[in-house]
Amino acid sequence: MIPAMKTKFKKMVLLLGQLTLLTAAFATEAPAKPHAQVKDPVVLSFSTVGDSRQDPVAFDSSTGPLTAQDKTWLQNSKAWSRIMQGVQAQKSKLLFFNGDMIMGYGLAGPTPSNSVVDVVGSDLMAFYRQYAFWRGMVAPLMESGTYVVPVAGNHEVQSKASGKKSQVENENAWRANMGDLIIDTARFKTIVGQEATHINIQNQGGVDGLKSDQGQLTYSFDVNDSHFSVVNTDAVGSDNFAPSEWLKSDLTAAKSRGAKHFFVFGHKPAFTYAYKKPKPDNFEAVGLDIHPEQRDAFWRVIEQYGATYFCGHEHEYNMTQPKGAAWQVLVGSGGSPWDAQPGEETMNPASDRAYAWATVSIRKSGKIEISAYGFSDIYGPTRLLKSVILPR
Repeated sequence: MIPAMKTKFKKMVLLLGQLTLLTAAFATEAPAKPHAQVKDPVVLSFSTVGDSRQDPVAFDSSTGPLTAQDKTWLQNSKAWSRIMQGVQAQKSKLLFFNGDMIMGYGLAGPTPSNSVVDVVGSDLMAFYRQYAFWRGMVAPLMESGTYVVPVAGNHEVQSKASGKKSQVENENAWRANMGDLIIDTARFKTIVGQEATHINIQNQGGVDGLKSDQGQLTYSFDVNDSHFSVVNTDAVGSDNFAPSEWLKSDLTAAKSRGAKHFFVFGHKPAFTYAYKKPKPDNFEAVGLDIHPEQRDAFWRVIEQYGATYFCGHEHEYNMTQPKGAAWQVLVGSGGSPWDAQPGEETMNPASDRAYAWATVSIRKSGKIEISAYGFSDIYGPTRLLKSVILPR
């Protein structure tokens, strides 16, 4: 090889070596975090969604027939599984499930007789079977860093045969199947990495004149300076009702001990989302606004404390500020048949038939971000639907 070629060859080898080292350095170096995130890290994150139960009759036929599994266990397994995978990927420490995790709607009481046929075919057995399947589906969350916090919905506590009225037997079945999650302090700390304190799970009915024990149906707890309140919006004798007096005393006590952030969870929306377009003048209220005066009392408490209300019941996703201040985050989009029908003209066509959930990030500075994510009825890619930052 002539000297000039040797020199050129050596330079090429040297250059390739430098490029190899540079590539290796980029490959092994952790991606840099935005400076703002380093200075203001997330101190607690949680996700929320509701309504994953399936309907054996009025299922959404546009997505195809029910699988044998979902027809038996009455769960939208495909959509709900994917939502949980999204929550896991976001590393949320808590998942508040806002009710209607089972079809329910029966009477979870004694059977007419002790015969095998009566027991197996009873509403009581159906409730426990559906609860067990749902608990099995969420078990991996509990084992991978997300604590599940349940919220009672009308399908858990009401009986269809009684005219969709709540029943004591169904409230008892709720406690029997969900009570171990409300609140297991040792397991909570292990999973979340922080303690749940000032836990209040006792009978919450008296102050609002409710007829039944609301222990473990309406309850609250703190995590550092964030306060979480769960309300049963369908107590026995007070369906479509939020316990505003209890909530006011609960938030007052939390604020007096230093709570700065207030989050409230219930099944039914305070303000019905009228998804049809054009919006009808006399649309039917399906939430707490069935009783406007009681709803207004509840919402005054929400706004007084700068709280955010998360709910379900309507099988839609929608984020709104009904009175211009506090947010209502409707995420009844966990897999139950949508309210909006295929091809129907709606207010938000890009998201009215989306399987969706919301994730909340609380930063060290007190900044709070609420981001909604979802995917289409044909299981397209997950996308950000909306993100807002709450005023401090």
